[in-house]
Amino acid sequence: MYIFRVDQVSISQKIQATPVYNRFVMEIEKPLEIRVCASIDEIPGQQWNRLVRGNYPFLNHGFLSAVERFDCVGEQVGWVPRHLTCQQNQTLVAAMPVYEKHNSWGEFVFDHAWADAFHRYGIKYYPKLINAVPFTPASGQRILIDGQHRDKWTQALVRAAKTLAQEYGYSGVHCLFPDACDYHLLNRLDAVSRYDCQFHWYNRGYTCFEDFLKTLKSKKRKNILHERRKIVDADVQIQWLDGHSATQTDWLEFTRLYQKIYDRKYGMPAFNLDFFTAVTEAMPDQVHLVSAKVDGQCIAAALMYSDDTTLYGRHWGCDRYVDSLHFEVCYYQGIDYCIRHGLERFDPGAQGEHKIARGFEPTRTHSLHWMSKSPFNLAIQQFVQHEQVGVQHYMDAVAAHSPFNATCKEP
Repeated sequence: MYIFRVDQVSISQKIQATPVYNRFVMEIEKPLEIRVCASIDEIPGQQWNRLVRGNYPFLNHGFLSAVERFDCVGEQVGWVPRHLTCQQNQTLVAAMPVYEKHNSWGEFVFDHAWADAFHRYGIKYYPKLINAVPFTPASGQRILIDGQHRDKWTQALVRAAKTLAQEYGYSGVHCLFPDACDYHLLNRLDAVSRYDCQFHWYNRGYTCFEDFLKTLKSKKRKNILHERRKIVDADVQIQWLDGHSATQTDWLEFTRLYQKIYDRKYGMPAFNLDFFTAVTEAMPDQVHLVSAKVDGQCIAAALMYSDDTTLYGRHWGCDRYVDSLHFEVCYYQGIDYCIRHGLERFDPGAQGEHKIARGFEPTRTHSLHWMSKSPFNLAIQQFVQHEQVGVQHYMDAVAAHSPFNATCKEP
């Protein structure tokens, strides 16, 4: 465990060293003690969860603990926990989920061009530090803060992360998919800001799925009804399960279907059965398993999570083709769930221009980057400026194909 003591301004000189850890101290009246933890389980779960806004599921202590305990992260996959915690009078007041990365797998903010440039110049791009949720491109809280000293403690954590990067040779610190609140807070701290685009659905106060359909152009509305009718005609039964009602058999079936997708794509699944069952036990009300069955046999399933305002579509698997089944299980069922439960937004996951025709809208996502000194800092800033223009042009172009009636107001 690394230990820092910092005030809201800076970190002073190194005063002690061991073969593994360094200690930094700043003499102040009431120091903030910042620790770098090699496991989330070094941090009391109750204290951590107290700092999570709106029950955001992917920062739940149980979620991050399951990621670590069941080998979804670790040295074997290039995700090494380095969580930052800020304590005052032995009480956790702020924290950041941080990982030491030895590749760019599972981040969904693509920096391969940066890594290639470093490699060609003979400079190491890896390892780097990222403030993110492993394998989860879902915007949300990235800085956990308690009390009114939000700016001070955020600055302290970012300075600690940057100092850690400088002392241990990380090429930079990267914050991936912060929500609007954390983005505006962190973007004031001399970061390079990147944009990207996802497609989210927004609830405009609909009372039922038919209300949503009425806001669409006639052709798009008929297409959705036609796709949903195909599922009925194929005698597919859709069932929603949560952490209380899903059985071990249900999770075995889902894991099989989920991993089968990766087998077909010659990829490696990030999660496993032990992870899914542990997360279910940790937050049963926020885990949703959408199962599609024919003659009692599960042929497809999607895993979703929810918080106080948003439904998140995360994983999907199937072993039988049924026309439009993916749209029904992964999109229309989620939209209907949001309407029935009064959720504001449905984030179905990264990518997918085909979502536009089904009522999803281009939504800007963010990442923030603090690069350690290198010959490429100016080039990276120029790259990002050009990229931002390109992303905005892309969002404008796809928005022109909106399925909504002209009278439908933007969210």
